[in-house]
Amino acid sequence: MGKNKKIKLYVKKSSSINNYKWLLIIIFWTLIISFSINLITETIIPNVNIYTAILILVLIIATGVFFDILGVAVTAADETPFHSLASRKVKGAKTAVALIRSADRVSNFCNDVIGDIAGIISGGTGAVIIAKLIINGFMLNKTIIAISFSSIIAAITIGGKALGKNFAISQANNIVFRIAYLIETLSNIKNIIQKR
Repeated sequence: MGKNKKIKLYVKKSSSINNYKWLLIIIFWTLIISFSINLITETIIPNVNIYTAILILVLIIATGVFFDILGVAVTAADETPFHSLASRKVKGAKTAVALIRSADRVSNFCNDVIGDIAGIISGGTGAVIIAKLIINGFMLNKTIIAISFSSIIAAITIGGKALGKNFAISQANNIVFRIAYLIETLSNIKNIIQKR
């Protein structure tokens, strides 16, 4: 009886330590990614024309939607089919199993870290574009252009994520397998480069 209590306490301690480690890792990577993307957008966006700035904004929104799809797909995917693929040593299957088993962390990173950063940066990028539109005299009323452009950004982001979620749920296994295959391919390329 006493031994079982000790085992339960050890499991609780180790899982809470892992949670703290994960929290620190997430905070660290959020700072690094957010700082890097903000630095790039803050230095590039003011120095490009409006059309290029809008293209960069679309890419930022698309990145947020893509990672949202990935986060949902990993959560909705079924691990079972990947076990038979892994036993036949199909490329990507082992990584797919690992992604699904870590669904909470993968989803947290994709949806919360990348998704939220993309949302914040798209808002900032939108503000710079609005300022450019006002300076170039595209519209006389500053309030109308600010509200309209912000609403368009929000509508595209939310609409994209809503469509993405449906796609992610219906195609969860395919999405996870393709991402896992890509991860393994990139890992193999990295290993080849390091051996040279």
